Amino acid sequence: MKIEVIEEPSTELTAFLDAKIAEFNWARWEVNKRKAIAVKLTNEQGEIIAGAAGRTFGDWLMINTLWVSESLRGQHVGSEILKKIEQAAQVRGCNKALLDTLNFQAKPFYEQHGYQVQWTQQGYPKTGCKYYMVKQLADVI
Repeated sequence: MKIEVIEEPSTELTAFLDAKIAEFNWARWEVNKRKAIAVKLTNEQGEIIAGAAGRTFGDWLMINTLWVSESLRGQHVGSEILKKIEQAAQVRGCNKALLDTLNFQAKPFYEQHGYQVQWTQQGYPKTGCKYYMVKQLADVI
């Protein structure tokens, strides 16, 4: 056997390892589907100017990204995008949502929409912090 540290691993290696842990997990979890979900807003030229992406898994909507172009911020576009992805997740049977946000990002925005900090990762990546937030989706629709 040989253990090596690889400073710049190939995408093939990381994909292989991800597939192996997923194979292990799928054999043991009570849910067997994880589906991508997204919402986008486009302008007249078809350019994406806002959107959100994540996945649904069992009872959970996991939001990875919510972005609004600088020119639209403060106009409730983010609120509408968030509402749409939450509603779409509920149609899939989700009743909870999970996301994380950095200290300079959107914690107050998410709190205004019912998300609560469950855990704070201090010193991330050095002097900042990362907030892990959840929301009960029961009455979104």
